[in-house]
Amino acid sequence: MPLNPKDSVKEVSGALGDIGTLLPLSLGAIGVAGLAPVPVLLGFAVFYIATGLYYRLPIPVQPMKAVAALLLTTEVTSQSLVASGVLIGAVLLLLGATGWINRVARLVPGSVLSGLQLGLGLLLANMSLGLMATSLPLGVITLAVLAITLKVLPNWPAALIGLGVALAIGAILGAPGLTLPAADSVPFGLPQLPGINDWQQAMSVLVLPQLALTITNAVVLTALVVGDYFGEQSHRVSPGRLSVTTGLANLFLVPLGALPMCHGAGGVAAHHRFGARTGMAPVLLGTALLMVAFLPGGFSFIAAIPVAGLGALLLVAAVELAVSRRLWAAKPSCWPVIAITALVTVWADPLFGLLAGVISEGVRAVWVRGKMESEGPTDV
Repeated sequence: MPLNPKDSVKEVSGALGDIGTLLPLSLGAIGVAGLAPVPVLLGFAVFYIATGLYYRLPIPVQPMKAVAALLLTTEVTSQSLVASGVLIGAVLLLLGATGWINRVARLVPGSVLSGLQLGLGLLLANMSLGLMATSLPLGVITLAVLAITLKVLPNWPAALIGLGVALAIGAILGAPGLTLPAADSVPFGLPQLPGINDWQQAMSVLVLPQLALTITNAVVLTALVVGDYFGEQSHRVSPGRLSVTTGLANLFLVPLGALPMCHGAGGVAAHHRFGARTGMAPVLLGTALLMVAFLPGGFSFIAAIPVAGLGALLLVAAVELAVSRRLWAAKPSCWPVIAITALVTVWADPLFGLLAGVISEGVRAVWVRGKMESEGPTDV
């Protein structure tokens, strides 16, 4: 169904909702780890466009956070990065194609999923506050503009307005922007094929930590959040399909120089909160990334965006993810499970949060059964 001009503007605004996650991590990998910028941006562009056309909803594409963080903080070779993308892609493709990932999704209790959402939202909020701290006045003003626009003028493109305000104030204050690729970096180049040592490093350092995060946040939780927002429209967005599309993207694009990529529950919240309602938003963002990759001055424009402004965008998305309707509707007996899951997710990672949540949910279920047997049926 064609969109009217007002809806199209909101799709543009929604398309920008998740750049607070996308740009810092991807440009950090380019500027710090020395990856070739064009293949990295092309990977995101192709995956975003394909995602929008296939799912027809604002499903995000993000750098795999554990891989990106390790790439920025440890000595990981480009060959190991390729190996990690291929291994993660193969595992996700297998889980999705066989339907095993759907069984995993059905085994996770709702209270644990609410706790994972809360924990991941808190992690994103912590990251956003760090970005805002690079220019606190700009970050606070941008956040205030976003909050007022979303509350008072819900039909206006909040992300576009907030981004414009951040650029204007950033130019006045001289606020720091994102790091550009090094002047002598190669604009386009394919990594070499991995050797045995690269496969071993990829499995031990990159693959195992990332799979836990991807399966919980980028597959199971993403499908759940999309269902919350879009109801019957989300019938195509199942854990199995998200696992397959993520697997295919990494198998085919990472060997060509892309970063390992996934979907993400936080990105769904971000795109939706800023107005995206259809697959037009991912297609628009993918097209914009293509233009940045190939048009002169594209990287300079992105680097002009103040980091603090991106942090404000990310904080709005973090709150949207953490404070879900499912959280407010939870029964009192589920609150300890949610709290334990969230705290362990923040303290350790989503895998340990999931395990702690499942254990605490088992304890809760035993307690509820014992209470019902001793006191009769109660509303728990």
